[in-house]
Amino acid sequence: VMQDSIISWKVAGIALGLLLTLATWLVKPLGVSTQFVVTDAAVVHSVAPEFAEDNKYLAKYGEKTDWGIGYGWMLVLGMFVGGGICARVFSNKQPKVDKGSMPIMWVQNFGSSHAKRFAAAFLGGVLLLFGARLAGGCTSGHMISGMSQLAVSSFIFGICTFGAAIIMAKILYRKRG
Repeated sequence: VMQDSIISWKVAGIALGLLLTLATWLVKPLGVSTQFVVTDAAVVHSVAPEFAEDNKYLAKYGEKTDWGIGYGWMLVLGMFVGGGICARVFSNKQPKVDKGSMPIMWVQNFGSSHAKRFAAAFLGGVLLLFGARLAGGCTSGHMISGMSQLAVSSFIFGICTFGAAIIMAKILYRKRG
């Protein structure tokens, strides 16, 4: 099971699947980006309830039956904290980086501008979130919860996401010269 202090991807996948099944059974399907919509809708419902109820999108969220703003934000915070802990624990397993802590492949293709790296990551995230919401869910909701529930929209989102990622990586990181 263990090799060089890293859990096998098979064991990790099964553990994640079991954890997801438990979370879905105890609470409801997980989704992170929906929390932003829930929060926006809750604020609009409290400030301008007529507007919120007249808006088809906002009318679906922000009600007392939603997860609750605190619970959803704990999931968002947990992703940041967990990601930070894993980055520290497995820092020796990370891809090679230049002196400025950026992947060497990025620096070789696009330079060492942190602003450019941030802008590219932000734009990519916005496009991914837009696609997920367009497909009627959120990124983690589709890829984790939706696929485990065999939702057709989640499979379409997953196929399109990975297909677009592969094509974009081939375009961005093609050999220039």
